[in-house]
Amino acid sequence: MTAIDEPGAVADPSLDGPAVGVLVVAAGSGTRLGAGIPKAFVSLAGSTVLEHALAPVFRLRDAVQVVVVVPVDRVGEAETIGRRAAGKAADHLHVVVGGDTRQSSVLAGLAALWPGVRTVLVHDAARALTPTEQFERVIDAAARTGWGVVPGLPVTDTIKRVDASDLVEETVDRAALRAVQTPQAFPRDALVAAFRVAEDRLAAATDDAALYADAGHPVLAVEGSEAAFKITTPWDAQRAERLLVERDRGREREVGARPTSTIRTGIGIDVHAFADDGELSLAGLSWPGERPLAGHSDGDAVAHAIVDALLSAAGLGDIGSMFGTDDPRFAGASGEVFLRAAVERLHAAGFVVVNVAVQLVGNRPRFAPRRTEAEGVLSALVHGPVSIAATTTDALGFTGRGEGVTAIATALVERC
Repeated sequence: MTAIDEPGAVADPSLDGPAVGVLVVAAGSGTRLGAGIPKAFVSLAGSTVLEHALAPVFRLRDAVQVVVVVPVDRVGEAETIGRRAAGKAADHLHVVVGGDTRQSSVLAGLAALWPGVRTVLVHDAARALTPTEQFERVIDAAARTGWGVVPGLPVTDTIKRVDASDLVEETVDRAALRAVQTPQAFPRDALVAAFRVAEDRLAAATDDAALYADAGHPVLAVEGSEAAFKITTPWDAQRAERLLVERDRGREREVGARPTSTIRTGIGIDVHAFADDGELSLAGLSWPGERPLAGHSDGDAVAHAIVDALLSAAGLGDIGSMFGTDDPRFAGASGEVFLRAAVERLHAAGFVVVNVAVQLVGNRPRFAPRRTEAEGVLSALVHGPVSIAATTTDALGFTGRGEGVTAIATALVERC
């Protein structure tokens, strides 16, 4: 049975449990990802980032205790995700509430470890594609040396040191540099002591190994993995999703299995209010003389609903996880930009569009005269037939009052 522990609680009085504990830190807000929810709970290829991150942990050759650190309002969701990932090992899973900082979140996780845990791994859920082999490599090195251990990759770019004015001062020898990843392993007692010292000094660091090294302990670097990159921006999420889809397709080919379904459906909905200034963009067309729709981009509700329907059908997330509203690159971007990118991702995942149907709800603009034109433009963009119907709500609701429009799209896609 999964336990939920308050920081400071001991999860199990037994000393006979696993000697290794893994803290999966998933308490961050994920602001740069722009999905509007903590990044660990964003969907990638049909599963959350957190579930992808937990899967390799529960494939380790020896049992470990797993402590997941999450925001207070995500405990229940994390429990459900964790049980699904853990399977029969669910009794080794614990969910705790994180703090306002990474250090306080790690401390909350450390407090929930069983007394018998002697080595602790700290892992970022955002490095969701980290292979099981990397966990094993770090655990083995920690057991062999008794030191702190970090995985890392050689730095391939030329590195320059600059001053406060961005004037280059020197070229740094990259041969001695590593781009550090997680999980990072430490003797438990020494790590707890290092964190307490840092807490007393109000010290901060960019990773746990820095605090551990500042306390005077040795840290060994071992080989990392290209797959263990950190999902931080929408582009990172796209890369991760593409790799996950390619991996799954490779497994299907390896076992000679046919995908369980070749036809999939998806639905998308988008709502935008009218704005005062600008030109209306809707269904891939410009509408001179009509009130524009408000939005971070051009507000094309029809295009945005189609994007969500396509991504939903292929299990590739949604428009929010692909194009964050906090990303300035998409300010004022046309619906065409989003549609082309969604179709590109769809094709990369091995799907083609069978058809798309859209229901547009609103009083303005009068859509019928340009229906055929809009359907032609959108069909060319998605590489499949798009049909659009328009209706009103007989003066009911915000669309009936003329305050904005709603678009509802359904998509049918096929795995090729």
